[in-house]
Amino acid sequence: MSEAKDRLFVALDVDTAEQALELVSALSECTQRFKVGSRLFTAAGPAVVRKIVASGADVFLDLKFHDIPNTVAAAAAAATRLGLFMFNLHVSGGREMMSRAVESASQVAAKEGVRPPLVIGVTVLTSTDENTLREIGIAASMEEQVLSLASMSAAAGLDGVVASPREARLIRTAIDRPGFVIVTPGIRPAEASNDDQKRVMTPVEAISAGADYLVVGRPITAAQDPISACRKVITEIKGALG
Repeated sequence: MSEAKDRLFVALDVDTAEQALELVSALSECTQRFKVGSRLFTAAGPAVVRKIVASGADVFLDLKFHDIPNTVAAAAAAATRLGLFMFNLHVSGGREMMSRAVESASQVAAKEGVRPPLVIGVTVLTSTDENTLREIGIAASMEEQVLSLASMSAAAGLDGVVASPREARLIRTAIDRPGFVIVTPGIRPAEASNDDQKRVMTPVEAISAGADYLVVGRPITAAQDPISACRKVITEIKGALG
């Protein structure tokens, strides 16, 4: 995971499989890692994930599973059969839900002879701020809430968490477990707008804070020249890695 290009997942937040596959092809010289979220998955289904995987790329399936343990375990099994690099679930679903998902993914991977995907937990969305926490009845501070959920993830056997880059250093310091990964959305190059993200950092700041993987969407996919924008992010990551 030492190469800069291995740290970047480009978010394929587009409306059709054709648009997604065009981006995968166009950006293949820059990165081989892509995120498929609810927008694309709802429009194009698992077929587009299979096509991206078949192209040789790694897929992070960002559907944030959150349901009763049995349902999430079944979803984890189905996700694993797609040959994913990584998928996520909401930590707020509880320890049993998370443990069952990890167990299910591991069992299916062994049975199918595929690599087990990383199973990571979503802590607090990067569009959330302190006011949002109050609205949903959480009295803890942002840092307290994120750390509590990250610690729960580690205890449940998850491979890592999704968190704002602003909390990456806190998580890295608090959770002493080798290989525990931190995936950070809300990454914006220095000159880019924040869009609807509230807790953001640049690629250099996020890597320096302890992030393993960065998720970047619109600053690349909506750019006039996506390849150039992707290269610029990779260059920033290289700078942070020294």
